[in-house]
This record gives sequence, C-alpha cells and structure tokens, in this order.
Amino acid sequence: MCNDYEQHVRWAEYRKMMQALELRVPSRQSELDLPQADDIRNLTTPARDASRGDEIELVRMTFSLPPGRPGGARSSTSARTDDILPTATAAVIPASAFFEFTGKKYPKAKHRFALKGSPITAIAGISRRAEGNHPPSFAMLTTAPGPDVAPYHNRQVVVLRPEDWAAWIHLTKPEAELLRPLPEGSLNVATLRAGAS
Repeated sequence: MCNDYEQHVRWAEYRKMMQALELRVPSRQSELDLPQADDIRNLTTPARDASRGDEIELVRMTFSLPPGRPGGARSSTSARTDDILPTATAAVIPASAFFEFTGKKYPKAKHRFALKGSPITAIAGISRRAEGNHPPSFAMLTTAPGPDVAPYHNRQVVVLRPEDWAAWIHLTKPEAELLRPLPEGSLNVATLRAGAS
C-alpha cells in the first residue's frame, strides 16, 4: 500500500492554486512551510493543509497516526475511508505525485501517479492533535482502486481535485462524494524503476 509520495510543488504554484480556489493562506507562511522531498515516508514531517478559521495553513506533522487507543494496533500512515477515526480532522496533503510498488522481490517496481492537468496531486488525509507522547500526526485516506491504479494495487490513496479541497477540509460535501477514486484517465502513470526479476 502506498506510504510514499513526493512533494515537488513550488510555493508559487501552491499560492496561485489557493488564490484560484479563493482559499486564504496566512501571510506569515512562505516556501519554508512547503519543503521539497523526493520520497516522503513514515516518520517524516511533511506539510499538510489545515483549516484555521478562515485561513488554510500548512502545518508540519508526523506522517503516521498513533494507535487509536493505548495498547492498540501499531501506528499507521494510511486509513481506510470506511474507518475514519471520530477524533480525526480532515486534511489535504499537498503532493506532486504518489507511488505504488509491484513485485515480490526487492527492489520492487516503482510506479508514479500524478493528477493530470494540475501541478498539485492533493491527497485526502486525516490528522490528530498531539496527545500524550505522540506529536501532531496525519495519515492518507485510501479507497478501492480506480481504473488508473487497479492494475498496480488493490487500494489507492484518495486524490482530490482542486475544486474539492475546501469541501473536504470544511466537510461541505458528503464524504462518499469526495472519498472515491477518480475516473479512468485522471492520473498520469509512469514506471520509474523496473522490479527485480
């Protein structure tokens, strides 16, 4: 399952998109709040969008939700759309692409997926505030695979079209309408690395 994505969205692209969507970015934020990375995996601290009143703020968090209860299952970088925690908050994870891996031997084949026609492949996520020894954290939401991902994996992260960012953050549309795979041809797919044979 995908627990790896890239963040090559430039600050100017992000600001332009937010202005086009009429979403306010705090004036104190800059390109330092949207760090670049080739591979963001478990236990790194990327940025994600969060609602702060009438502004959408980029907040750095740990990419791994702690167990839902003491002694519960291990931390997780993804959560199923049908298993959203009631204590979680909706978040949008700005990314330039996400990855899926195929094959049984290491190194596995690495496939890159990016939203067509957009510089940002935003992923629907959930976040939790700091609790006890656990820092603020987030996970990506997954759903059944759409036609672009199905040949590679039996689940996929939920990719949000830009016009749905605010609807997810503010929950102004039904979850079932937002948290589903996109139609065929919505994602550019490229194989970056062939797997071991």
